[in-house]
Amino acid sequence: MSTVVEVFPESQALVAAAATRLTDAIRAAAAARGRALIVLTGGSNGIGLLEALGTDERQIDWSKVHLFWGDERYVPEDDDERNDKQARAALLDRIDIPSSHVHAMPASDGEFGTDIAAAALAYEQLLAANAEPGQQVPNFDVHLLGMGPEGHINSLFPDTPAVLETARMVVPVEDSPKPPPQRITLTLPAVQRSREVWLMVSGGSKADAVAAAIGGAPPVSVPAAGAIGQETTLWLLDEEAAAKLPR
Repeated sequence: MSTVVEVFPESQALVAAAATRLTDAIRAAAAARGRALIVLTGGSNGIGLLEALGTDERQIDWSKVHLFWGDERYVPEDDDERNDKQARAALLDRIDIPSSHVHAMPASDGEFGTDIAAAALAYEQLLAANAEPGQQVPNFDVHLLGMGPEGHINSLFPDTPAVLETARMVVPVEDSPKPPPQRITLTLPAVQRSREVWLMVSGGSKADAVAAAIGGAPPVSVPAAGAIGQETTLWLLDEEAAAKLPR
């Protein structure tokens, strides 16, 4: 298990490097195990990465890729705030990936309606169905993450029940500190089942949280500190986000 920190001049260079690295990771996973299991994230870097993947000249065999999400806003399916909708516009609607390989989280106008707890449970069951027998969640090849200024990842915010969860792999969030209040999120135990966890972080407002997370802060106060891959934890930072790290 290793932690790697790479620093780029600005976010565009960070996103371009992440796209190249993710292409290589997908191809390697598909060659080694027959499929690549990738957890997507939203935010400017996460969506920028998907846009960059669409322009990468090296071919990805999308028939061997399964896509999941780390969290989702529990809003109607066509809401512009949904990570799923943004990802489809950025990449998914332009590639030849089987629809059964795109594992979006439920929307509030779907079969579960206002029952967000049932929606979260359904996604947890979906993860188990794509895992090895007896496992609650797949061994994801790469779990992509952004990070907020206070250190939140997915919809795991400091000092909230979701970040303290140790048994469930997916939980509902009823009162997110960042709107919209209702969300579904993978928990830290699910994140930690990933071979590699990549945190793509840019901006000076996040420098303190980056330094705290890499420095070993408790995940309850800086959730990103608990985002640890089984093999590699990769921090992809721009210079502003890395400003508080020891030189």
